[in-house]
Amino acid sequence: MLSPNDKKLGKLDPFYRPSVSKQKTSAEIISEARNALRTVRTQRPFTPQEDQRKLFGPESSRTSENRPPSSFSLHASSFESSDSRPVSGTRLSPLELKPKVPASPTTEKDSCFSFPKPPVDAAKIRRISSARARLFRAASQGALLPDRSLPPSDSKKTVESKETVMIADSMVKINGIYLTKSNTVYHLKSHPLQVTYDGGFNEIKEQEMFKGTTSLPSHLKSGGDQGERHARASSCPSSSDLSRLQTKAVSKADLQEKNAEIEVDEVFWNTRIVPILRELEKEENIETVCAACTQLHHALEEGNMLGNKFKKRSILLKTLYKLVDVGSDLLSLKLAKIILALKVNRKNLLNVCKLIFKISRNEKNDSLIQNDSILESLLEVLRSEDLQMNMEAFLYCIGSIKFISGNPGFLNEMISKGAVEILINLVKQINENTKKCGTCLPNSGHLLVQVTATLRNLVDSPLVRSKFLSISALPQLCTVMEQYMGDKDVCINIARIFSKLTSYRDCCGALASYSRCYALFLNLINKYQKKQDIVVRVVFILGNLTAKNNQAREQFSKEKGSIQTLLSLFQTFHQLDLHSQKPVGQGGEPYRVQRLLSEAEDVLIKLTRVLANIAIHPGMGPVLATNPGIVGLLLTTLEYKSLDDCEELVINATATINNLSYYQVKNSIIQDKKLYIAELLLKLLVSNNMDGILEAVRVFGNLSQDRDVCDFIVQNNVHKFMMALLDAQHQDICFSACGVLLNLTVDKDKRVILKEGGGIKKLVDCLRDFGPTDWQLACLVCKTLWNFSENITNASSCFGNEDHQHTLIPAVIIFR
Repeated sequence: MLSPNDKKLGKLDPFYRPSVSKQKTSAEIISEARNALRTVRTQRPFTPQEDQRKLFGPESSRTSENRPPSSFSLHASSFESSDSRPVSGTRLSPLELKPKVPASPTTEKDSCFSFPKPPVDAAKIRRISSARARLFRAASQGALLPDRSLPPSDSKKTVESKETVMIADSMVKINGIYLTKSNTVYHLKSHPLQVTYDGGFNEIKEQEMFKGTTSLPSHLKSGGDQGERHARASSCPSSSDLSRLQTKAVSKADLQEKNAEIEVDEVFWNTRIVPILRELEKEENIETVCAACTQLHHALEEGNMLGNKFKKRSILLKTLYKLVDVGSDLLSLKLAKIILALKVNRKNLLNVCKLIFKISRNEKNDSLIQNDSILESLLEVLRSEDLQMNMEAFLYCIGSIKFISGNPGFLNEMISKGAVEILINLVKQINENTKKCGTCLPNSGHLLVQVTATLRNLVDSPLVRSKFLSISALPQLCTVMEQYMGDKDVCINIARIFSKLTSYRDCCGALASYSRCYALFLNLINKYQKKQDIVVRVVFILGNLTAKNNQAREQFSKEKGSIQTLLSLFQTFHQLDLHSQKPVGQGGEPYRVQRLLSEAEDVLIKLTRVLANIAIHPGMGPVLATNPGIVGLLLTTLEYKSLDDCEELVINATATINNLSYYQVKNSIIQDKKLYIAELLLKLLVSNNMDGILEAVRVFGNLSQDRDVCDFIVQNNVHKFMMALLDAQHQDICFSACGVLLNLTVDKDKRVILKEGGGIKKLVDCLRDFGPTDWQLACLVCKTLWNFSENITNASSCFGNEDHQHTLIPAVIIFR
């Protein structure tokens, strides 16, 4: 926006004819155009707040059949108990246990082939079965799993091996391998390896051998002479099996610590968790159950039992799922917080997100959500879970965030917890996946509607705008508009974001520097030309860009079909505006007629503002001035619209004509119709609207450089109106009116009009009142008086009484 001084400097030049002896250069003319012509301001399009909280509002382009529901039933039976087991994310291959014929260490003909015998003790069967189950879980979590496990037996099995590990003094016997706390001495020699399954403290159970262990040094992994290894039966472990066992061996101290940890977990579970679960099962009253849930969450956090690695997680989740049927919003939020902390996935993650969504639909629950810090749990889901695998869960998760983002009480919390960065990161992921796959992901459009609606609620904050600039969010949103051009809901949300952001200079400059945005906005206008809600915002954005950045005007002018697109849009909504002016009572509903009228006018207001702004550019101004379609529609607007009908539209149209009238170029439609324009301006001059009067006087200032227009002004007594405006005590009006009078005094025959109505006295008063503080206005007054006083012989007859002479003569001499 131009400074007041720049504006006044610009206003000066169009109001008098340059001397023939000193023609201005093109650079000077362009410089004057940039400073003289004015941009136009307007209000941002109004977006009413939705009455109900839904995924998609009543104005959504999606039909009810083609969008996820906002209302649904949810019960304990909706949750799956299968999710109560931890999931490794790795699919295991089946293990093949094929007996192999053993070979003797000395000769292949010797063998120790024997099939395993079934154990007698049933308790040992259960113990080893449990151990194997744990081994498979350990393998699924990344631990090393051997090819096969050693069969249980009441008797001791002896195998030949050349490996023995001797470690310091404190020994533990594992399959004949002695381990100690110290790992400083290792000795290898050949001796029989004893595999023992007794119940002693130093005899390690099978499941403990593979749990929480670390690898031994590489020289223990070698396993002796590779050339003498031979296949063995399943009852005789091979040296490779022994090597795997050795890599999983642990010291006695580590095992004791592991056993102690399990005992502590059991004790903690029985003493802290179980009593709370029993309290939850009673379901005596909501307050008690809610307090128990809070206590349970603290206890799980204290015992490090949150997440999906806790082995008794299934018991816990089943208890929590049952409580969903209680139907209390407060209790459901507490349950959801614990369930999310236990890292459920797939269908259960979807259901818990739906549960929170259902509660957040009621605005009265915002305080409950804030008190329980549910926002943090929701953001953690978006931060840690996989987008493509949980698209529907993300939809309801972000839907809940969207609802509470409309509450100003959540703004600071959202900013501090990184909501903006998380949402923009999701936008980046979707853009990258779309670019990689060449097509939009299924349901990603639904998700983007929620993301962009949430960002729209947040961008009013200066901190959020700063984050948008720092993480380059604007280009990402432009990319979304390009990829989802056919999704009107996504496009209108982003348009609403840009409408807000471009109202601020820094964000407006950032978007203006993204050169692809101009073609994008033109494509949107062409695609949705009859969709007022999106078109009015896109045009408003273009108006902001072209008002504050001359480079934006230039880049826009270079886009192919830019003027034709604006003209087509102008014609569309001009016709809609004309047809909407049907008198109430001739069919149609009064409310709808008024609504359509205001919508069409709103687009025309924003559109004429864009035209006024781009007319400032020296390359676009002459093009618009010579375009009969553009000028014709502007004049038609002045014909059928009055200030009482639509003040802003009439003023914007007049301001556009003022900017176009600056360019005195060949084939200018403005110059061809200058007298008709002057006639249209008369109704503005006689109005009671000071803004309308000011715009009309400015246009007369440019047009009065033509002799025919000067004659029109005198014939219609417009000059008397200009002299009356000198008493307005309004600097801008005095400045513009004085400009018209200056152009009139160029013609010697019309200088005498200044004496009519006390014109000289009013100019002197204007000089005395504003001259000391406004030298541009003082200069313009002196120019007018200088023209008037040319060839005078008597100062008294020219300027009047002695007081006026004391004021004027020094000023005129200084000016000369």
